[in-house]
Amino acid sequence: MESVTSGKETVVLAYSGGLDTSCILVWLKEQGFDVICYMANVGQDDDFEAAREKAAKLGAKKFVLVDLRKEFVEEFIWAGVQANALYEDRYLMGTSFARPCIARGQVKVAQEEGANYVSHGATGKGNDQVRFELTYYALYPRVKVIAPWRMPEFFNRFKGRLDLFEYAKVNNIPLPVTPKTPWSMDANLMHISYESGVLENPNHHAPSDIYQMTKDPAGSPDLPEKLEITFEKGMPILVKNLNSGETKTDALELFLYLNEVGGRHGVGRIDIVENRFIGMKSRGIYETPGGTILYHAHLDIEAFTMDKELRKIKQALSIKFSEQVYQGFWYSPECEFTRHCITKSQEGVAGTVTLAVFKGQVQILGRMSPLSLYNEELVSMDVQGDYNPVDAGGFIKINALRLQEYRRLRQKQDKENPAK
Repeated sequence: MESVTSGKETVVLAYSGGLDTSCILVWLKEQGFDVICYMANVGQDDDFEAAREKAAKLGAKKFVLVDLRKEFVEEFIWAGVQANALYEDRYLMGTSFARPCIARGQVKVAQEEGANYVSHGATGKGNDQVRFELTYYALYPRVKVIAPWRMPEFFNRFKGRLDLFEYAKVNNIPLPVTPKTPWSMDANLMHISYESGVLENPNHHAPSDIYQMTKDPAGSPDLPEKLEITFEKGMPILVKNLNSGETKTDALELFLYLNEVGGRHGVGRIDIVENRFIGMKSRGIYETPGGTILYHAHLDIEAFTMDKELRKIKQALSIKFSEQVYQGFWYSPECEFTRHCITKSQEGVAGTVTLAVFKGQVQILGRMSPLSLYNEELVSMDVQGDYNPVDAGGFIKINALRLQEYRRLRQKQDKENPAK
């Protein structure tokens, strides 16, 4: 890192109020920076006022708290719902969607404050360093990034948590008052993720008390809860609880309500090994109750309303989009194009899905749509309608032609090369 000698430079630090970023705050001041602590509210259960007081006590020039919950849902989570986005077939990517939202807010603060530097506390082995920094450079090309956990002068000095504790004591940084859990955790309103520590052994069963968003399905209510979810252009616009009569239409309230319902029924838990972008496999445990409910509901209404050939293309785009988001390329031209195509595909995805949540499961019960491609008379075994069964014979023969030709070729090959 270049030395700051002539006049103080300002750096905007992505701050959590925890031990790591508090130590980074003091360390940045040691390097001669004025530090602005930036915190994004994306629905995590943090004491923001305590973080503000802590940052001020440690010498931060300014503390900026930005509430990003609404835009996180409407601009990022809803895009994931429209896409049926899953990384490697299982992960709904709560952290992946949050990072470009958080980093965009950090860039905005840096530009408003005239800061040439931004900093974060992501490790040098994970995905988040990539997600943060690709967003920084995409939105603020001339910015300079300080990533302490990739800098020898920092990681050689702080080789473990004990070194951070010692540094905190020397610099009067308040230490955590509760014991640290033997794993790391990241939370936002979409999910909670757990990794590292005792979870690094992929065969070590997760402790039963690890989960914070969802109840153990075995101890969840013994009666299912039925919901109606209405979509327009592939996005949820209404949730109605058929048990209680409650309804939600505001995007943020709707998503939080689905978290609540899914959470009490133990919906949305997964334990997986995934491929990090930087090349290593990692084990992660995730809770995504509301996102899981919406995934199943949207998948159903999309299949009901979308042409099958269009959906094949859209499914391929969904896989590509999931990789782009996971790898941090939200603001890339290819991801913008993919999102545009997916949005276009959703123009006719409208209607209402009825489902039940029960003992960790989401069960689809029914669906209806004014734009459905389902023709009950056409598909009925009891009504012939406009369909002529005789036509199926020609359809079968045309499709069989390729198979017949393949068989003819194989027989020819077998004659020319008889088995010894």
